[in-house]
Amino acid sequence: MTTITDLYPSRGTTEVAIPRQDPVVWGTPDTPGPLTAGDLHTYERDGFLAMEELLAPDEVAVYHAELERLIRDPAIRADERSIVEPKSREIRSVFEVHRISEVFARLVRDERVVGRARQILGSDVYVHQSRINVKPGFGASGFYWHSDFETWHAEDGLPNMRTVSVSIALTENHDTNGGLMIMPGSHRTFLGCAGATPQDNYKKSLQMQDAGTPSDEALTRFADRHGIKLFTGRAGSATWFDCNCMHGSGDNITPFPRSNVFIVFNSVENAAVEPFAAPVPRPSFIGSRDFTPVR
Repeated sequence: MTTITDLYPSRGTTEVAIPRQDPVVWGTPDTPGPLTAGDLHTYERDGFLAMEELLAPDEVAVYHAELERLIRDPAIRADERSIVEPKSREIRSVFEVHRISEVFARLVRDERVVGRARQILGSDVYVHQSRINVKPGFGASGFYWHSDFETWHAEDGLPNMRTVSVSIALTENHDTNGGLMIMPGSHRTFLGCAGATPQDNYKKSLQMQDAGTPSDEALTRFADRHGIKLFTGRAGSATWFDCNCMHGSGDNITPFPRSNVFIVFNSVENAAVEPFAAPVPRPSFIGSRDFTPVR
């Protein structure tokens, strides 16, 4: 059996901060794709890259209509891949949306999307996770501060930081309706969280995260060091961000809904192994065990 070294220990008795052991941009200057050298420099420095318009308005209309169709479908609501708000009982997220919907499957295969992922990660990629997130007005809850990689490493078994996410806005992101917040530069430090992973933790964490969340003290240090960037923009804008960025979003108590499609690309050379800090992997609709490259 091959022994895999755990470069990023987490879920132990104490919280630990470890310098990143992996590159941020894995591609070379010759790796083809739509990103410029300046784009890649910004991404490597900050851990994210914001784009004012990835999708044109007519494309946004198609994807938003598909989102609305899915969340209104009783069969989708009854599917285990749908996560509902604990209070309102409204759909919060629908996972594995690229397998449920051919409309979103086409978006995953769009070269403007997957091409950027290949360029950043320097290899073919597969979809580790996809979902639509729905934040209707008047009380939709947010996502607490966390690093995605901490969870994907601990509970899904991703060995290295060779994963990139893209959040594509399907409604306007105001500065008031629970938009994405990232601490620029936080991707260069891995924060290993304290506390063992509960059995079937995903059932709770997808509604309200507990295990795998940093302490207030650590978040204060990170915020003092890096600051906080809030992303706003029109529908069709997009934010690419590194798997180890410290990020979160607040509740939406405005009348203005906020919805997005969220796609996680992982390098085929970073395929998931056994979880590093959980008894069993999460279900494949949350952390895929199908490593087929996107074509």
